[in-house]
Amino acid sequence: MGDIELDAFLADSVASVQGKLYALGAGWNRIAVALFPARHDRVGIGLLFRVRAGSPAEPRRFELRLIGPAGEELTLGSGSEGPVNRIGGEFTAGGAEEQMVPIALNLNGLALPAPGAYRVVISMQGEDVKTLAFSVQTLAAQPRHDPPPTTTGTAGYL
Repeated sequence: MGDIELDAFLADSVASVQGKLYALGAGWNRIAVALFPARHDRVGIGLLFRVRAGSPAEPRRFELRLIGPAGEELTLGSGSEGPVNRIGGEFTAGGAEEQMVPIALNLNGLALPAPGAYRVVISMQGEDVKTLAFSVQTLAAQPRHDPPPTTTGTAGYL
């Protein structure tokens, strides 16, 4: 991955339009829920791949997975063949000029089984390259600060 840099962030929602990322509610690292297990409406993940000038134009594969508080790989959703634990894609980039490749992913109805530390792990060509960490806690357990910490709000129930 020496010829690619990756910037990534969590948001409430992300869209990729005409080579740009548009994010709503970016920059959080906490989710507060009423009860566990919980289901969060939407978690957006913005990926911005920077392919250096002079890199060979070749296919590049990326993949995401979610690790829960007990170190387990969690389900991201369901597909036609059952539960989906990893999502990803492939793009071809490279050439004489630097290229930016924006990717927007939105996980709807994300299951959050327990309070604790969660991690979105992003890999390129099978190698882990970026981790986006966040915590999930009950509304009552949120620390009281002035001003209040940024959270994504409340989630529904399972």
